[in-house]
Amino acid sequence: MKIEEARNHHQIDAVIVGAGLAGLRAALEVAKSGLTTAVITKVYPTRSHSGGAQGGIAAALANVSEDSLEAHMFDTIKGSDYLADQDVVERFVNEALKTVYEFEHMGVPFSRTKDGRINQRPFGGHSQPRACFAQDITGHVLLHTLYEQCLRHNVLFFNEFQVLSLQLKDDVCRGLVAWDIRAGGLHVFQAKAVLLATGGYGRAWKVTSNAHANTGDGVALVLEAGLPLEDMEFVQFHPTGLYKHGILLSEAARGEGAYIVNDAGERFMKTYAAAKMELAPRDVVSRAEQTEINEGRGIQGQDYVYLDLRHLGKEKILTRLPQIHDLALNYLKVDAITDPVPIQPTAHYSMGGIPANLNTEVIKNAAGQAVKGLYTAGEASCLSLHGANRLGTNSLQDAATFGRIAGSHMTDYCRRSAFADLPAKPLESAQAKIDRLFAGGKERHAAIREELQVNMTRNMGVFRNQDDMLKMLAVVKELQDRYRQVGVDDKGRAFNLDLIEALELENLLSFSEVIVEGALARKESRGAHFRSDFPRRDDGNWLKHTLAWRRDGKIVMDYSKAVVIYPQYQPQERKY
Repeated sequence: MKIEEARNHHQIDAVIVGAGLAGLRAALEVAKSGLTTAVITKVYPTRSHSGGAQGGIAAALANVSEDSLEAHMFDTIKGSDYLADQDVVERFVNEALKTVYEFEHMGVPFSRTKDGRINQRPFGGHSQPRACFAQDITGHVLLHTLYEQCLRHNVLFFNEFQVLSLQLKDDVCRGLVAWDIRAGGLHVFQAKAVLLATGGYGRAWKVTSNAHANTGDGVALVLEAGLPLEDMEFVQFHPTGLYKHGILLSEAARGEGAYIVNDAGERFMKTYAAAKMELAPRDVVSRAEQTEINEGRGIQGQDYVYLDLRHLGKEKILTRLPQIHDLALNYLKVDAITDPVPIQPTAHYSMGGIPANLNTEVIKNAAGQAVKGLYTAGEASCLSLHGANRLGTNSLQDAATFGRIAGSHMTDYCRRSAFADLPAKPLESAQAKIDRLFAGGKERHAAIREELQVNMTRNMGVFRNQDDMLKMLAVVKELQDRYRQVGVDDKGRAFNLDLIEALELENLLSFSEVIVEGALARKESRGAHFRSDFPRRDDGNWLKHTLAWRRDGKIVMDYSKAVVIYPQYQPQERKY
């Protein structure tokens, strides 16, 4: 073995890909057991996208209301438009309380009631105030607290590494290969267990709340490895994205009492969800906004409406919603204390992703057979907790709770397992990607990415129909063909962001095809997937999950993975 190859070969018990809430919570759980634990992340850990989650973390603490685990479970199932697996929801709501109290004991500075309890605010689709929050920077404080705990327990961090391939053999994950962004060069990570916690994939859209790093790397890795993705057609649009930018203005604003109004100054949600108004689930509010815009009732006939916080008063805005105030001021020069803020629906959250069982083990088929040593948690995963639509504040709880569960199962697996041999040529696939891009071609990635994002926003938005989706499918296939001719101008090794963005584009194009194919096939409207040509939910034909593989260059789907439904939570009409 060459000296460089030896230096770039790492043997570590548990390797976690992604340094968001799910990845860090899993790493902490494994590291506390004394096993060697590493986190591989393409950004510095505290820049992970979990830090952008503002509003809160859900748990039925009943600190400021009469709440219950059953109520949280029902709200989540109803919010999912009955596509959530109810055994997963049950586990989730029961573990949620433990998760929040663990964070409190780690030192998370939750906002407090006057008598010192963790404060909770209302959130869309929840029947009780159960969003435990820290002003409107909840994700930020949770992420920083976990990072500190990981450092305390000697977790190894490989910051600014781009994972390029999984090392699978005989249905066992044996590690992965990653590119060192800072110095250049490929590294092999041999591991007993690997967790994919790579976050969402909203960067396939032009108008999105997602960070630039959210390019669906984990789901693309799984698809490339011959494993399926689940329910990829379900992508949530958040109703309060900052106009043109898509930057998230937290649902916390509406939880604190903000209004959404049209050009006539009307709180139009009374027409669409009279009981819940602005606190209806995100899919309902986003469709209402888009309908107002499409029918000419946007502000001055434009493609936005207003988020109005003025009646909340300066003190409440600056105390409870300081980040929202700053974002509107910095990006639109609008002072939310004195003026309403322009908003529009923005691509936000991925309900679909890497299929996994209750133990967070990645599964390879509808029968639930697991790939040994491969786990997933957080937004990259699909257990399925959120079904067709996620409720606000359930995402931070999902990431932290199932991150902890993943860490526990990874620990058990590592203790009873030895390091398995890597495949014969572990670097071959990753090196081929690098060599092809360095060899050059007439196409450049930036133009292709722009065309993908603009067309996804136009054709795969809040409302969908067959004609638009067929156009989108043709665009994706054309862009995939053009990508084969992509080359990079920068031939250097260190901090070659030209190379990284080209690699990310390959991932975007890969899973976008699955989203479009899944949406075309699902001839109904459910949750965030709304088809104007099939506007009704169809439980008789479509109360089932989508599993999709890429085989021989084509997307192949299976619908035999049944939705887990309990007798007491049978599907019913979803009204707010």
